[in-house]
Amino acid sequence: MEWFLGFPAIALLIVGLVGQAFEMRKIRFTTYNDEELASPNVFMNKKNFKWYALIGLGLVLWFLAERM
Repeated sequence: MEWFLGFPAIALLIVGLVGQAFEMRKIRFTTYNDEELASPNVFMNKKNFKWYALIGLGLVLWFLAERM
């Protein structure tokens, strides 16, 4: 494993997953009441795409680090 790609990959994955979780929580609190269940479409909210990009970039870097 190439660690110069591995460490940024792990960091991007962690930041992306934690950031997306907080974003989902914020979307749910602003859109739905406490008693309501959130819609499955909440994953397609445009605020989530930046986090999906970070997660995807982290996965690509991790794959490249493993293959080099």
